[in-house]
Amino acid sequence: MKTLSVIIKSLREQVRSYWVLLLSLSMGPFFIFVYFLINETSKPQYDIIIINNDRGFAIDGRQVSHGNDLIGFFSAIKSDSLSFPLKIAVSEDPEGCKEKIKSRKADALIIIGASFSEALEKQKLNNTSAEPELEFIGDLTSTSYLISAVWANEIINEYMLGVTETKRLVTVRETALGLSGKIDDFDIYVPGILMVSLIMLMFTASIAFVSEVENKTIMRLKLSGISTASYLGGTSFVQLIVGIASVLLTLLMAIVLGFNYSGSLGIMILVASLTSLSLISFSLIIAALTKSATEVLVVGNFPMFLFMFFTGAAFPLRNNALFTIAGYPVSIQGLMTPTHAVSALNKTLVMNMDFKSIIPEITAIILLTLLYFITGALLFRHRHLKLA
Repeated sequence: MKTLSVIIKSLREQVRSYWVLLLSLSMGPFFIFVYFLINETSKPQYDIIIINNDRGFAIDGRQVSHGNDLIGFFSAIKSDSLSFPLKIAVSEDPEGCKEKIKSRKADALIIIGASFSEALEKQKLNNTSAEPELEFIGDLTSTSYLISAVWANEIINEYMLGVTETKRLVTVRETALGLSGKIDDFDIYVPGILMVSLIMLMFTASIAFVSEVENKTIMRLKLSGISTASYLGGTSFVQLIVGIASVLLTLLMAIVLGFNYSGSLGIMILVASLTSLSLISFSLIIAALTKSATEVLVVGNFPMFLFMFFTGAAFPLRNNALFTIAGYPVSIQGLMTPTHAVSALNKTLVMNMDFKSIIPEITAIILLTLLYFITGALLFRHRHLKLA
């Protein structure tokens, strides 16, 4: 009953601190919206200009122009693929096109040689001495040129193989893992942003704990006979509700903006709940080191930025393992639970893996949560729950 009383009291206090609550609940959806805008405005597009100097070739009284057909092949692929990153333009002004490339208004220029059709038709007759001529012009130091040239070269090869009816020497088959072949950059960011929404619990939970100290009500709670476990458990339960609500609101915003949600919602809530408990436990450490909400907002910024930017939450981050335990990599970032939570959500939401695959991450989160809680509870009890 005493724990229930603490829960009710904490709910009331949380509602009264509505600005802090709104900050926690809105931060995740806000970041999702920002990353969506960044992704929409930064989608890659490579501009290629084609000059067709092909004079064509007469076959049985019929004029064939593979130069024109190649341009049509480019356009057909562009219209069939939603993710096609090339924009094709046709021109007859070589010098003007070169100026566009120099001024970064275009990425590459492809000049189709005059004998392009003739050489292709001869190759169809197994005349291997005939070589279709194409010229690629661009800034070799530009990444955009290199990428566009690779794309264009692959499309040209595909066209020539079809015309000459020849087979590839090597057939490469690409298999996408999980949903990686169907998602874009925005989908990759979402699992991390879900954790960003939870990281904000550092403020709401720390303030919830320390406000009792600041308002001088912590002593009355102690004198009322409420145990440390009841007080911490009741307050943590309310913060857990806030954390789950924040994650669900963030996920809803992501789905509205086009996130390709997959995997088990139950697994996601489990990971979010365990991560929330770990962050609430870490908040005890912050609360133990502070005496007011103002101090929390100052002191809490340092761990918040560490948890946000060095765990793969705000943006994908590669962790270099210091060593492994049962094959699971252990890194410096691994001392922060969002690192494991992001990994778990990537496996379930992006790679569509089952619960068994994230058992190492779940284990790491639980162990770190226990470490945070024991450390935070001891420090908080020593500093704020002792009777004078």
